[in-house]
Amino acid sequence: MTFQETAARQPGRVLLTGWFSFLHGEATAGDVLALRRVQQVLDRAGVRYDVAWSPRFRPDGLSLDETRPERYASLVFVCGPLHGPRIAGLHERFPHCLRIAVGTSVIDPEDPAVTGFHRVLARDGRHIPATRDLAVRAPTAGSVPVTGVILTRGQGEYGTARLHDQVARTVSGWLARTRCAPVVLDTRLDARDGLLAGTPEELLSLLERTNAVITDRLHGMVLALRAGVPPIAVDPVRGGAKVSAQADACRWPALIPAERLDFGRLDAWWSWCLRRGRQAALRRGRLLSAGSDPADQLLGALRHAAPALGR
Repeated sequence: MTFQETAARQPGRVLLTGWFSFLHGEATAGDVLALRRVQQVLDRAGVRYDVAWSPRFRPDGLSLDETRPERYASLVFVCGPLHGPRIAGLHERFPHCLRIAVGTSVIDPEDPAVTGFHRVLARDGRHIPATRDLAVRAPTAGSVPVTGVILTRGQGEYGTARLHDQVARTVSGWLARTRCAPVVLDTRLDARDGLLAGTPEELLSLLERTNAVITDRLHGMVLALRAGVPPIAVDPVRGGAKVSAQADACRWPALIPAERLDFGRLDAWWSWCLRRGRQAALRRGRLLSAGSDPADQLLGALRHAAPALGR
């Protein structure tokens, strides 16, 4: 008998749980995709169910503490390792339910977290043939824009004019509510730290693969434009400083002063970046690479100070 057939024959609702249900658990991408695969199977079979979410991950969802055990005939635990008192506690709280674990790892077959289930449809474990993880076939809503995030909490040289922490909080809150895939990047290079770019070429290669960048760093904006990617530049210094000056020099419009930074302005520039920003950044990058800069004036300045230089 298949899992969906077993669940469908039980009267009442099914409660879907996982590590994503525990207050101090975690919701990984694999866990959530595995849950979606189970939901897909149950939806097709016409099985009614609820999902218990950690309030830290889904504050507006049904929490495990809010569930009424008597409402459910079956409990399903989805994905992750079966071990520890939190899972064992589910057996104690839902003793009347048919309890099934699906897509899980069995570390110790004698663990009460394992033995409390009526059936374990494991993906791996001791003497258990490995099966494909549920996330492999899970439905998704399609790809989302990849957003490079380059922020700094440093730059103490600006003293009381620093609004860097305020900027970071606002940007972080905005990213949490925006449908995008944030990639945290750093303009700082470190050839010894394998988690940081070691050369400018490595950082530029990362930037080229993003759809947009949000940054409060001068070089975050400049290098995004060089890579042909539209940046939303935020000047984190009260009254404006080098980010504003460079946006003006580059004639780049997507600039927000820290004093005016809010979700509405971020939404407006984000929409512009996705609709028109790419072409604007490509054009601006080409113009900037063909223009002059202070290095072109350097040799003249050196020769003025030392006329025989280079002769």
